[in-house]
Amino acid sequence: MPADDGTIAWRELYDEARDQLAAVGDTPDVDARRIVEAASGHEGADFALGMSELVTERGMARFDAMLARRLRGEPLQYVVGRWGFRTLDLAIDQRVLIPRPETETVVEVALSELDRAGGHRVLDLGTGSGAIALSIAVEREETEVWAVERSADAVVVARANLAGVGRAATRVRIVEGSWFEALDPALEGTFDLIVSNPPYVAADDPLPAVVADWEPAEALIPGPAGTEAIAAIVTAAPRWLRAGASLVVELAPPQSSWAVDAAAGAGLAAEVLPDLHGRDRVLVARA
Repeated sequence: MPADDGTIAWRELYDEARDQLAAVGDTPDVDARRIVEAASGHEGADFALGMSELVTERGMARFDAMLARRLRGEPLQYVVGRWGFRTLDLAIDQRVLIPRPETETVVEVALSELDRAGGHRVLDLGTGSGAIALSIAVEREETEVWAVERSADAVVVARANLAGVGRAATRVRIVEGSWFEALDPALEGTFDLIVSNPPYVAADDPLPAVVADWEPAEALIPGPAGTEAIAAIVTAAPRWLRAGASLVVELAPPQSSWAVDAAAGAGLAAEVLPDLHGRDRVLVARA
């Protein structure tokens, strides 16, 4: 690595990062760009314009630290510390799951169900980084959103993200606790939408190392079967939904038939909708 004497440009660091990262991922160009963007401050349309600028001492230190972390296998999202989700730019670290495109589909379905019901009171169970709750609050200006999270560490991240959504933050309440137990019983029967991306990985399901080694296990694995959290939510949801309201839950494709049956057993009419790849992903159950 050249010493920082003001003679190396960001483009040279980008090229170096891309070459080294080819050994740890399938998208070294994307990884290199995101690391250089975060280190240099030249993001989006400014990226190309900033590549000829000389690297500052502080920028070099940030670049070196982030590149080393990514080369050790740490997910890019945690390395850069922020990640886009729908319209949001979320703070992300190892205390919360990395937001995924599948969950963006969950939000899309949830918004559709909320619009269908003509409602405004929403409950997000297991909010993690706040991705679902904050997206709904930002994209539907009349909503009141309760976001429940049992991990104290994740609550800290969610509250940091809440502070970054402007006026919409006044309509979001983040509550620490386990599922419905965290809520005031006076809220029973008042929600127009309940939405959740709960843990749904079985204990013996194989996971990629980049997931198993870095993301919080409690947000991935609810128990031996992988269905424990979904079962708890589906069973209790009818008490908290008003008539005509919906429950929207992310799940694994093999769980779809089981989830529809579980919802029917709770008195909910249910179907499972696909994600962008055509895989069963979103349980929609209506009271």
